[in-house]
Amino acid sequence: MLYPAEQAATLPQQRFAAIRVSERGHLLTITLDRPAQKNALSPLLIRELAFALSYAHHERNVRAVVLEAAGDTFCAGADLKAFFGAAEATDSSIPPEPGEILPAELLRKVHRPVIARVQGDVFAGGFLLICGAAYVVAAETARFGLPEVKRGIWPMQVMASLAEVMPPRKALDFCLRARTVLAPEALELGLATHVVPPDALDGAVQGLAAELCAQAPAAVRLGLQAFDEMRRKAPDEVHPYLRQMLQQVLLTRDAQEGIRAFAEKRKPVWTGE
Repeated sequence: MLYPAEQAATLPQQRFAAIRVSERGHLLTITLDRPAQKNALSPLLIRELAFALSYAHHERNVRAVVLEAAGDTFCAGADLKAFFGAAEATDSSIPPEPGEILPAELLRKVHRPVIARVQGDVFAGGFLLICGAAYVVAAETARFGLPEVKRGIWPMQVMASLAEVMPPRKALDFCLRARTVLAPEALELGLATHVVPPDALDGAVQGLAAELCAQAPAAVRLGLQAFDEMRRKAPDEVHPYLRQMLQQVLLTRDAQEGIRAFAEKRKPVWTGE
């Protein structure tokens, strides 16, 4: 992660200007909070998101993350005005990022299951958020679209993320024809994992989050780390690497507790160690 553990641990004392963060039990909720700008991705928003995700990565108590958005749009893509120098809010206390931030990679490297709660439309660079999440729970009225080619632009980074969640030809077609689809078709394409009526969105997200937080946190953390890392391994390196990671899982206290609880026919008590 971009921010080290010592720095990320200061999250409760930090001031955020483009997002809101709340922690309840084992769940961290991050809310994109630029509704007037349709939650467009500005440098400040991305930096604050990187800080919050770094906290989730380092904080053992966090077992799952919900990424949601204020207003009627989940994310309209990149805030081009901000990227080209327009002034942003200055009341954020988040320190400058120590390196380049790629939103989809951040969501994968948090090594906690991330649920994107999509209450509204997702366009352009907003796809980097939903492609990086483990789950996308969308309201059936939400729209998903890549309009870039109609504006003389190509969704370069989005294309790479799309190719990891959709068949390559479908991903390419999505870019070429600048398609916009409703959530049910997004589900068929692999852009969403769950589609529900708008009034059932909160219940679906909360139920999924509770289920994920109940799993063995050490196994989930190491499993997501392995899932992330094996994408960069050569084919002949994957299985030796996964055997090594399995050994790490078996040595955790959670694995030992899970085996004892199974033998004793009781519910395990996880520590995340």
